[in-house]
Amino acid sequence: MPTDIPSPELAYAPIAPLLIVFAAALVGVLVEAFAPRAARRTLQIAVSLVGLVAALVTTVLLAGTEELVFNDAIAVDGPTLFLQGTLAVLGIASVLLLSERSLDASGGAVVARAAVLPGSREDVELAEATEVQTEVYPLALFSLGGMMLFPASNNLLLMFVALEVLSLPLYLMAGLARRRRLLSQEAAVKYFLLGAFASAFFLYGVALVYGYAGSVDLGEVAAATGTAGSNDGLLFLGLAMLAVGLLFKVGAVPFQAWTPDVYQGSPTPVTALMAACTKISAFGALLRVLYVGFGRAEWDWSPMFWAVAILTMVVGGVLAITQTDVKRMLAYSSVAHTGFLLVGVIALSPQGLSGTLFYLFAYGFTTIAAFAVVTLVRDSSGEATHLAQWAGLGRKSPLVAATFAFLLFALAGIPLTSGFMAKFAVFTAGLEGGATALVVVGVVMSAVTAFFYARVVVLMFFSEPAADGPTVAVPSAYTAAAIALGLAVTVVLGVLPQPVLDLADRASRFVS
Repeated sequence: MPTDIPSPELAYAPIAPLLIVFAAALVGVLVEAFAPRAARRTLQIAVSLVGLVAALVTTVLLAGTEELVFNDAIAVDGPTLFLQGTLAVLGIASVLLLSERSLDASGGAVVARAAVLPGSREDVELAEATEVQTEVYPLALFSLGGMMLFPASNNLLLMFVALEVLSLPLYLMAGLARRRRLLSQEAAVKYFLLGAFASAFFLYGVALVYGYAGSVDLGEVAAATGTAGSNDGLLFLGLAMLAVGLLFKVGAVPFQAWTPDVYQGSPTPVTALMAACTKISAFGALLRVLYVGFGRAEWDWSPMFWAVAILTMVVGGVLAITQTDVKRMLAYSSVAHTGFLLVGVIALSPQGLSGTLFYLFAYGFTTIAAFAVVTLVRDSSGEATHLAQWAGLGRKSPLVAATFAFLLFALAGIPLTSGFMAKFAVFTAGLEGGATALVVVGVVMSAVTAFFYARVVVLMFFSEPAADGPTVAVPSAYTAAAIALGLAVTVVLGVLPQPVLDLADRASRFVS
């Protein structure tokens, strides 16, 4: 029996944000098991918000920490804490959206019982029932906990565990839409099958990297890179397999096929959670893998990522133009933004890292606010997401239309919005990193994406509304707070971005 296996050092304080979120999720499970049904929703909202606020506070208190804990499996450093704090705030906004009931007279976006045959009598009754699904709150917390662990994982096996912890609740939540049940269940099945396939690639990549380096710790993988007598074929094939799993989660081409269908079919609050938080978490993990584990092999993997970035920007931008559904348009917009973010990743420099962190922060708040606005435009069957139904929205509700237009301008990268500063940060890092051609493609595709954003704005303000068109619902304080938070951050980062840029600069150092 080997005797040199070290005992794990259990340092709980540096991972307090993770422990708090997972503890809140477990408390949520107990609430489901023992609390009276009438009190569950209130208790679940309180537990979720308190847990996420406490996680945010502990993340702030840990600022400046740089250490590896649990036998170097978890890295607590600047990028980890920056992303965990961002995820905590966006998690609060997501819980607020999930808590909305006033927009749908039957009780919210989430169905009370998901295991019902679509189109059946019970399914029709549940669509109009006032019962509320409260299991979605602990599911969201478990997913957020996995998202916080994902970019903190300095060990590929732990990273795989975090990938599954964040993904499995999302697979379930995607199928919980109260309206359009068949579309929602189709989205859940597609997400699950393609996600499981991508996870298998990731796990196979872990095995190949272990065969190359004799370890799954990223620091030891980096130390083994380029050593004499090593089989570089295992290394590169292993990295390619890992990239499939990670690029699937960020929605990069050619692994983006799930994105429009899942975004469209899922309950819109769940879509907001996926669009904002999953992308942030997955990019954090991708940054750690490339910067810490494979930084010395940059010249070998960068051509592949160049091709992926260009394809992602082009495919996302071009296909977004052809969409007639708002949620699908935002889905392909998300794909295009993934390509822009990859410019910062490819730079492989502190400036590229800080620019990517800032971009993720800005994009998350704008996206979650945009999907929150989508929930307000409704007809008799629920949300009205066809673009033709948004014609003349500026006359029906100037405030909602102006808010959505401003968020679209931010996604397009118009000056004095957070999107402009975010693109400026990653494109500057790309230029300094020698990726001039990649930046040129990014600028051109930014102009292309601006076209379909402007098309929606023109439709809202310069088209006649249909006589039987949708109405704009008045949200409760939950959705209003989520929109106000996203809008405020988008405005502030466009006008006064320097404090967050400085924070991202200070956080742009991985511990290894």
